[in-house]
Amino acid sequence: MFADRYLKTASYHATSTTVTDKLKSLDEIATVAADARKYGKTVVFTNGCFDILHRGHVHLLRQAKAEGDILIVAINSDQSVTTIKGDSRPVLPEIDRVELISAMEMVDYVVIFNDPDPYKLIAAIKPGVLAKGGDWSADKIIGADIVEQTGGRVAVIPYLKGFSTSEIIERMRN
Repeated sequence: MFADRYLKTASYHATSTTVTDKLKSLDEIATVAADARKYGKTVVFTNGCFDILHRGHVHLLRQAKAEGDILIVAINSDQSVTTIKGDSRPVLPEIDRVELISAMEMVDYVVIFNDPDPYKLIAAIKPGVLAKGGDWSADKIIGADIVEQTGGRVAVIPYLKGFSTSEIIERMRN
């Protein structure tokens, strides 16, 4: 799957033209990642709720993409966001969050997950780089052990102060 798509053009992004092409199931995304590794490509993984898309998210995604060749973004399902953030969240339903993240040029693939954390997903994908925002300390990044055991690395992307969904919601309330 990856080889056919990647080798047909000089630019990978030219082949991924629609948002629906980017949304994959766990099995599909694991296959994409395995194929990419086979061809020497670095798979970068990041995840989040991405509840209200903002400048901090754009910064994270740009920096994450710069860490490798293929950027896979895992988005918490509505159920997962509610479990983590409380009954008033998510603000935007998962289909809207998927559409917004998928529309970003630096994002190659999107997958939705239901668990409170992406540990099982990271184990299935085995990314070469696990990227997380600087609001997470390196020792608290879920899945870092998996990535490092398979020869990968963790990239902590500097946090842009004042640009978190929770801070934006708080400012709106005030």
